Amino acid sequence: MQSFAGEITEVALKNVIGIDHAVVMVRDLDQAAEKWKRLGFTVSPRGTHSAHMGSGNHTIMFDPDYIELLGVLAATDLNAPARAFLAQREGIERIALTAIDSAEGAEEILARGYQPIGPTDFERPVTMPDGRLAAAKFTTFQWPVAEAPAGLRIFACQHKTRETVWIPELMKHANGARRLKQVQLVAPQPDKEAAHLARMIDREARGQQDGSVVVASGADRADFVFLTKERLSRHYPDVPLTSLPERGSAGLVIAADLAATGTALGSVGIHSGDAICVPPSAANGTLLVFVAA
Repeated sequence: MQSFAGEITEVALKNVIGIDHAVVMVRDLDQAAEKWKRLGFTVSPRGTHSAHMGSGNHTIMFDPDYIELLGVLAATDLNAPARAFLAQREGIERIALTAIDSAEGAEEILARGYQPIGPTDFERPVTMPDGRLAAAKFTTFQWPVAEAPAGLRIFACQHKTRETVWIPELMKHANGARRLKQVQLVAPQPDKEAAHLARMIDREARGQQDGSVVVASGADRADFVFLTKERLSRHYPDVPLTSLPERGSAGLVIAADLAATGTALGSVGIHSGDAICVPPSAANGTLLVFVAA
C-alpha cells in the first residue's frame, strides 16, 4: 500500500474521533422515510431541529453510528449549503465525526488553519418508547464550507444526550443492518481528494491495489474510500450508477446479516459478488452496499 506525502499521521485530533453519522439530504422527508422503511430499516419518527437550523430529520440507528435523513423545513443561513446541494441532487451531503468536546475540537482545527463554523448548540424533541417526551441535544462545529473533499462537507457532532438518540428499539433492522463500514466517494483524482481530507482530520491516506484510496476516520469507525466512478462501476457491474456524479458522494457500505438483507430487500436487492446492493435510484441518490458483518 502507498502512503501519500504530506499527511499528518502521528498526531490526530484529540477531540474528534471517527465517523458518527452520514447525512443524506432528501427533498421530501415523509417520502424518504417510507422508502427506507421499505428497504428494511427501522426509521425513527420525524424530529424537528431548533428554529435556527431550519431542518427536520429521521434517523436510522446502528452501533456505534447511524444514517440521518435530513430535509430543509425553512430556509436559514445555516442550511444554505444544504439547500444548494438539494438544488442539484439528493444523496450524502456531509459526514459527521464524533466530537468529544466541540468547543475544544473547534480550537484544534483553528490551530491547524481551518476557521471553524460554530460551535452551535441545537436540539430536537424525542418521544421515548415509554411515551415520555425528552430532547436530543447536540453541539456541532463545521470545517469551512469550501473545505469539501470530493464535494463532501465535514463536521463534528458532540452528543449531549446519547440515551435519546441510541434508543434500543430503533437499532434493530429487518434487513440485518448493523453498522457503517465505508463512505464511498467518487472523483477523477481520488488521491488528491483523499489527501485533502486526510489533512483536514489529521489522518493518513493509503492507496489500495485496486486504485482506490482509503482514509481511516479513527478508532473502529467506518473508513472514507475515494475512487473514480468508472472503478466504482467495475466493483458493482450490475448496479445502475449513471445518476451518480463524476465527483461527489456515492454510497455507504453497511455491515449486515446478509440472509436478513436478502429477504428484506427482495427484488430491489442486486447481488454483486459477496455484496447485496441497492441502486441510488431506490435510496435517495445513495448507493447502499450490504456486506457480511
